[in-house]
Amino acid sequence: MQKKTKLLALYGMYVALAMILSYVECMIPMQGMVPGMKLGLTNVVVLVALYTLSAKGAVFINLARIFFVAFTFGNAFSLWYSLAGGLLAFFVMYLLKKTEQFQVTTVSVAGSVAHNAGQLCVAAIILQTKTLLWYFGVLCVTGVITGIAIGLLGSYVMVRIAKIV
Repeated sequence: MQKKTKLLALYGMYVALAMILSYVECMIPMQGMVPGMKLGLTNVVVLVALYTLSAKGAVFINLARIFFVAFTFGNAFSLWYSLAGGLLAFFVMYLLKKTEQFQVTTVSVAGSVAHNAGQLCVAAIILQTKTLLWYFGVLCVTGVITGIAIGLLGSYVMVRIAKIV
């Protein structure tokens, strides 16, 4: 029973941290940047959860974060965009991690690009146009850059967590 309580508390801390990072990310001005681009700070939490907890735990944290953030800071459209991007990113990261042939940063980059792909697909469906998909090339470049940053940060966090635990 005590182990389950500790695990539940850990999940709660991960979700809370993801929500805080989401709020912080909303406060960062992105003028002059690519429209729709975000740093993906909350993906640090999902990435760390994927490597430090079970895949089931990480997907739970990811889904909880998506729903809580959408209902707190977003709307129905942001929920669909976040679900598509977040779930596709998680699935890609999970598959790459499972092979044990990729570094954390590579897994993060693939997740970042997949996140952008998922969101663009939803946007194309909602707006009923395929012309948006040309934008994927631009988002791939920003996804690689932010994916590297998130992967490096996630690796650093995992080293720090390993020293504490």
